[in-house]
Amino acid sequence: MANIASARKRARQAVARNLHNSSLRSRLRTAIKSVRKAIATGDKAAATQSLRSAQGVIDRIADKKIVHKNAASRYKSRLAAAVRSMA
Repeated sequence: MANIASARKRARQAVARNLHNSSLRSRLRTAIKSVRKAIATGDKAAATQSLRSAQGVIDRIADKKIVHKNAASRYKSRLAAAVRSMA
């Protein structure tokens, strides 16, 4: 454990930041899963709607640097390609 007051404060801040970032990462994964689930059901309209909302979530989390912008772009691209390829 840190002995200096400023180091103790940074440790407390790191814990709080980790909790916040973890919840954002969880929201990202949930958004991606919702699109994949809609694709699996075969309902293109639902998948398109789910993709639209997921893209907003992915962009917001990338802006906060929780995931890298290229990773976010890759998620969006692959999900969009999967929705487009639906019959």
